[in-house]
Amino acid sequence: MDNRFRVMSGVVRAADAPRKITPGTVRRIWAFARPHRGGITAFLVLTVASAVIGVVTPLLAGKVVDAIVHGGEGEPGAAQIAAGVVIGLAGGIAALAVSDAALGLVSRWFSARVGEQLIVDLRCAVYEHVQRMPIAFFTRTRTGALVSRLNNDVIGAQSAITSTLANLVSNAIALVLALVVMLGLAWQVTLCALVLLPVFVIPARRMGHRIADLRRESANLNASMSAQMTERFSAPGATLVTLFGRPTEEAAEFRTRAVRVRDIGVRTAMVSRVFVTALSLVSALAQALVYGLGGWLAVTGRIEAGTVVSLALLLTRLYSPMTALANARVDVMTALVSFERVFEVLDLEPMITERPDARTVPDGPLGVALRDVRFGYPGAHQVSLASLEEVAVLDDRAGREVLHGVDLDVAPGTMLALVGSSGAGKSTIASLVPRLYDVDSGSVTVGGVDVRDLTFASLRGAVGVVTQDGHLFHDTVAANLRYARPDSSDDELWSALRRARLDDMVASLPDGLDTVVGERGYRLSGGERQRLTIARLLLARPRVVILDEATAHLDSESEAAVQEALAEALAGRTAVVIAHRLSTVRAADTIAVVEAGRVVERGTHDALLAADGRYAVLYRTQFATAPVGLVDDGEVCGIDGCTVPHAGPHRVDGLVD
Repeated sequence: MDNRFRVMSGVVRAADAPRKITPGTVRRIWAFARPHRGGITAFLVLTVASAVIGVVTPLLAGKVVDAIVHGGEGEPGAAQIAAGVVIGLAGGIAALAVSDAALGLVSRWFSARVGEQLIVDLRCAVYEHVQRMPIAFFTRTRTGALVSRLNNDVIGAQSAITSTLANLVSNAIALVLALVVMLGLAWQVTLCALVLLPVFVIPARRMGHRIADLRRESANLNASMSAQMTERFSAPGATLVTLFGRPTEEAAEFRTRAVRVRDIGVRTAMVSRVFVTALSLVSALAQALVYGLGGWLAVTGRIEAGTVVSLALLLTRLYSPMTALANARVDVMTALVSFERVFEVLDLEPMITERPDARTVPDGPLGVALRDVRFGYPGAHQVSLASLEEVAVLDDRAGREVLHGVDLDVAPGTMLALVGSSGAGKSTIASLVPRLYDVDSGSVTVGGVDVRDLTFASLRGAVGVVTQDGHLFHDTVAANLRYARPDSSDDELWSALRRARLDDMVASLPDGLDTVVGERGYRLSGGERQRLTIARLLLARPRVVILDEATAHLDSESEAAVQEALAEALAGRTAVVIAHRLSTVRAADTIAVVEAGRVVERGTHDALLAADGRYAVLYRTQFATAPVGLVDDGEVCGIDGCTVPHAGPHRVDGLVD
């Protein structure tokens, strides 16, 4: 387990290793920031004003000391004048403090508003873009890594506009103003104070890079833990871990990562503390120098006593900005990397796009046709990113062709059943009709129009799909149903449930339509989940229905209920069915046998049996292996809706894969 973790960590670090920033990144950042330039400008102006106040305050403090000193040394009336000056200066310092506080609040408001809106813009841009990605993208991408782009990287990018930019501007202005004022007050003292600058800046740069490296490694490990939690905390993932007896190892692997994050946290804290301690030490030495040399100059009458105080206060305005600017490159690079990781997702072009002149699906009954279709699943380099797969290098092998010149016709209102061995290409054929993928050559038409020439909205409205997993969101029954048609009334929901043979079950739930079904619908049984997806299909009212082994993995009782619901779903509609149960196969107007990406046979059930080809082999293999529900030639099964005589002994609870 430790070796596997080390290998995995190495892969993550390789994928996220520092690299040269892509040219044009700054220009693209400005494109996102441009709509907020008014707020950014106001924010920067307030930041500059705050920096000016930070330099003026030490000067007023020095004037106070000078007034006190001169007032005590002058004539009797001078003391009263000096007292008035001191009070006035103190009032000025207080007014500046209040102004600085007010500027800080207003500046923070602009910063928060711009920053939070930028987060909204980036997140929405990434989310909307990801929604347009092909299914192949999601089959390769780790969900946790993708979520991290929407959270950690977007927030890191936002800090570039609000935090990093503000720090650069304010520190640069504070440094220049402090240096100019200090040179004007006492150039000798200022130059001596600058002698300690290399002792201060060089370690600051080294420690800044070290802290950045530690934080980067910690971020990578946290992303890995997030991905592990996302996968293992889902119902299927938790079931898999439990069934295969892996909870202890999973916990140990997670603990290894967590302990490493802890160790990095301790090291980061210590490096940061050393850095702060060094800062305090060098600053104290510089102040000692200022007080020593400045005090000597004041005693000898070369400068005023108040000047020494001003220099000491300004010194903090000199060294702190120098420290921040010394590490500015690390902050800027970190922010740019976050932006680049966001742009990396946005730059991944969707393979399936809607044409500008796309048309809607024709009215009336729809037929489906495939003409000389050839197709191979896209390679990783076409649909994915190494950093999202958490690998060092993407698999650059192109997808091999899995469909070879497929021709199929489904007349309006008829049913085509696809049967064949596992991996023969049945689901691939079915996925081309709703345009989950685009063909490499040939065409897929719905209503006589190539699906690539149809609008997404009209195609989704015309073609409905029920898959074997019956996916549901962690939401209420009503919300899952209304996902197909948001404007549906409760009466329409109950009508769909009744036709799906699920109304009694939903009525018995504690909150009825408002009952939460759990993640992926795991609070429901397999049959209930499947019937709920069929009710959703009925609510959508598609004219073409695709059933991808919709009764797979169900017991006989659940299957019978689902078959009744399917009968409602298929009534009067064009259907493409990946056949699983015998009754579904026999109900088809045409059965196509798919093997190795080719249609090797087609016809009715009886005709294919009479031809004694591949379909007959599948049929005999399925029904000749067990003495369950055996009937002889010419008898009627009477089980699972099978009411037609069959040739030869067979078992009726089997399946055609």
